[in-house]
Amino acid sequence: MKIFRNRTVVGVLCILLALLICFGVTPLFSRSASEKAEIVRVTADIKEGDEITAEMVQTVEVGAYNLPSGIMTDKDDVVGKYATADLKVGDYILDSKLSYEPAAENAYLYNLDGTKQAISVTIKSFATGLSGKLESGDIVSVLVADYKGMGETVIPPELQYVEVISVTASSGYDANTGEAVEDEKELPSTVTLLVTTEQAKVLAGLEQESELHLALVYRGAPENADEFIAAQDALIEELYAEPEAEEGAENAESAETVESEGADPAAESEAAGE
Repeated sequence: MKIFRNRTVVGVLCILLALLICFGVTPLFSRSASEKAEIVRVTADIKEGDEITAEMVQTVEVGAYNLPSGIMTDKDDVVGKYATADLKVGDYILDSKLSYEPAAENAYLYNLDGTKQAISVTIKSFATGLSGKLESGDIVSVLVADYKGMGETVIPPELQYVEVISVTASSGYDANTGEAVEDEKELPSTVTLLVTTEQAKVLAGLEQESELHLALVYRGAPENADEFIAAQDALIEELYAEPEAEEGAENAESAETVESEGADPAAESEAAGE
């Protein structure tokens, strides 16, 4: 077009375009770049699978320009969730790196309610751990070779029925959750059991001085497995009953016997007189 062949016109248009950029686009860009937003930032290293606490994160104000989508802006939406990846100090947190549930390999640890404990014992040979066939939920008996140096293999009364909650390879991956690489065919190194305080003490002592063998008792429906555990809990309660309580029960039983045998001495005397 002829109008664009006129250098004066072209120059004026260039000046107008420059003014538009300087006084129109640039302020909008600057305003956008100067806007602030609050985000959640990591203040302590968080490992994959860790539950995030209030002490691990803080809310900070940063430039809002070019923030990634899905970034967490509310601390309350982060605390109590679980990290699905390692997070370092200074990292911001994306919703894709959070989970409502703990990682598969340690989910069972978050089900502990204080009534029982989790304790691991070493599988010292392939055979002692049922040749790598143990699974979560199995009920096992713990056999102890050369129990207390007596040369006998016994099942301690506290360890007749114990629930397996995890079987772990030497790499730290649970061998029965599918987390380990299947091609590696890792063998179990430890087994984690759900026990009472009394059972934990017995196992800790045996771990140091004896060789333990695990014998599978039951695998199947949880309600049936619970029956074995209930029987074991009842036995432990009987084994560790307070002596005072036992004496009190015996005294009460003796008193009831005496009372039943001679409940009315006056009546007996009257009967004898007749």
